[in-house]
Amino acid sequence: MHMIRKTLFTICILFISLSLISCAINPVTGHQELMLVSESQEVTMGKEFYPNALWGDVGGGGEFKDEKLKANLKETVLKIHNVSHRPQLPVEFAIQNSSVPNAWAIPGYVVMTRGLLAALDNEAEFAFVMGHEMGHVSARHTARHMTYGMVQQIGLGVAGIALSGKEYADLALSAGAVGSSLLLLKYSRDDELEADRLGILYMSKLGYNPQNAISAHKNLEKVSQEYLRSMGKNPQEKGFFEDLLSTHPRTSVRIEELQHIINSNQPVTIQGDGTNRARFQNMIAGLKNTNKIYLEYYDKAITSFQKNNLAEAESLILKAIQTDQRQPAFHTLRGFIMLKKKNYPDAEKNFITAINIEKDYEPAYRGMGTLMYFRKNYSEGINYLKKSISLFPQDVNAHYFLGMSHYKTSMYKTALPHLNFFAEAQSKHPEIHGILGICNENIGDLNSAYNEYVLQMKVAPDNEMGRHAAKRVPELKPVIEKTKVRK
Repeated sequence: MHMIRKTLFTICILFISLSLISCAINPVTGHQELMLVSESQEVTMGKEFYPNALWGDVGGGGEFKDEKLKANLKETVLKIHNVSHRPQLPVEFAIQNSSVPNAWAIPGYVVMTRGLLAALDNEAEFAFVMGHEMGHVSARHTARHMTYGMVQQIGLGVAGIALSGKEYADLALSAGAVGSSLLLLKYSRDDELEADRLGILYMSKLGYNPQNAISAHKNLEKVSQEYLRSMGKNPQEKGFFEDLLSTHPRTSVRIEELQHIINSNQPVTIQGDGTNRARFQNMIAGLKNTNKIYLEYYDKAITSFQKNNLAEAESLILKAIQTDQRQPAFHTLRGFIMLKKKNYPDAEKNFITAINIEKDYEPAYRGMGTLMYFRKNYSEGINYLKKSISLFPQDVNAHYFLGMSHYKTSMYKTALPHLNFFAEAQSKHPEIHGILGICNENIGDLNSAYNEYVLQMKVAPDNEMGRHAAKRVPELKPVIEKTKVRK
């Protein structure tokens, strides 16, 4: 059944893609080229893609809330946007609450992580990085990648949760992001060089010293290595950064290329000192202090939590909370630690604290929904999980617990889309196909039930669901075959 769904989905996507192909003028090169989507469709796709990228892409974390800093930095972003090749597009700026040094843009949005912003030295470096990312949008690189990204569904199959046991929940709970396929970063070398050229062009038009493009690159390299060290250089993180940085040509070769672009752009009229360093450092001073707390305590607590070292994780996150009580991520992580310890009252207290600090902090809603599931308060949990999915539509964990909450209350038809969503991401889960079989059988879709039971027997034949599937397959087979004969 899964293979049939994927084949039909692929055919539909190919049909839609072919119907959208048309020739258009690339706003950067001035040449005609094939375009998969129109400009209005780009913007629409950007709106759909954005929350999933903000919560589920590299580092996740949602938005870092500092309205004054955001407003000040957005002034620079808008200036860059106005001198770009596509100033008619809408644009919003956000700081992603992640220590992972990164920046990205899609039609309608441009984002820099807390980790990278804290590492930059001046406004000119910020302008280059933002110009580089907006250059990808100008040259329609992102339109191409979003087309594939929407098909593959960002993050699915990369993280998710590993669940087993009678309650289907041996928790490997995600306190923040659920991972990413790095689709936003997979630009070709030519695309990256074109974005470099555009970033330098845009910053130069605004009077920034283009030499800061080189220092921005060096700072990205430096903070990436520092982040690796702070995480103990574990193999998983090392592999992640090899993927991250391999998409951006590095070291002396990259610097030579940047210098060549700068030289070919001469002469440039520099405004003031060309960096606005003092103003920039004053703006990000608070963020830098907060970033240190994340690096010193929160990020390490996440690592300990993932290793199931709950005592160490709790000790670290308590230090983070004592240092800064206004970060919803800190309280949410402690909530997940308490949830894993089955200390439900303290888990609830921490999740609610996080929601009170930030009313749209998605992981806290998922945490509350998960907590209610374990308390068997399914109706209340459903409300929290619906809110979670409204904020982060591709949160695999939230879909699982929402689907299971409906399943537990015999709302089989309502459970199916959420459990199917989870099964696409976690096809080897030891019980999901048996549960889907039960749901389909209860709504009268015996063919789908049969196929799910067959999958259950392949994935995990020896557990309770596997034995149930083994019983149902021979009982359903003659009924299905009889129905086929009638048709």
